[in-house]
Amino acid sequence: MVVVHSKLNAAVKTAALVLLVFFLPACSNTAPPKFLSTDITGANFGGDFKLSDQSGNVRTLADFKGKAVVLFFGYTNCPDACPTTMANIAAAMRKLGPDAKRVQVLFVSVDPERDTPEVLKQYVSGFDPAFLGLSGDVETTKKIASDFKAFYQTKAAAKTGHHDIDHSTGTYIYDTKGHLRLYVTNENGADVFAHDIAELLKVG
Repeated sequence: MVVVHSKLNAAVKTAALVLLVFFLPACSNTAPPKFLSTDITGANFGGDFKLSDQSGNVRTLADFKGKAVVLFFGYTNCPDACPTTMANIAAAMRKLGPDAKRVQVLFVSVDPERDTPEVLKQYVSGFDPAFLGLSGDVETTKKIASDFKAFYQTKAAAKTGHHDIDHSTGTYIYDTKGHLRLYVTNENGADVFAHDIAELLKVG
């Protein structure tokens, strides 16, 4: 009887070890990501969009299936927040190394009257050749900004005679399945972008 129990216990221990080794990798992959920016998973805003890129191609979120999507509203004549944010995102792409190929950065213009496709192409490629500039007509721009709860307002510039635009400066990030997951404020730098995008890529 003692021998039987001994063999049974040994068999149970062996089976347990096999199961432990088998399931440990799966368990580690299901650990929730740890974000440094604001987690907005399940937000009821920021859905799909339909805009033209700098080459005249109509783009929707579905075009980037399988990639994390980083989306920022701005304009090419912006003197501060836009170039700072785009530079931070470009630096984050360099930090990601080969994984940057699994990310698409989109710059959505809130100044479609001045941000022509040619202007957008020159602007975004100055940060990274893989970045895309998107735009629509005035009404489409208003609707999409509203869909994302993004603010912008045109104001006249007394000295230059050219209008400036006040606008919100947060960045939206989608996971590879097309779900809006993160909102990154302008105070965050390249390290936060790189860390959080890497976390999203880990979970697919």
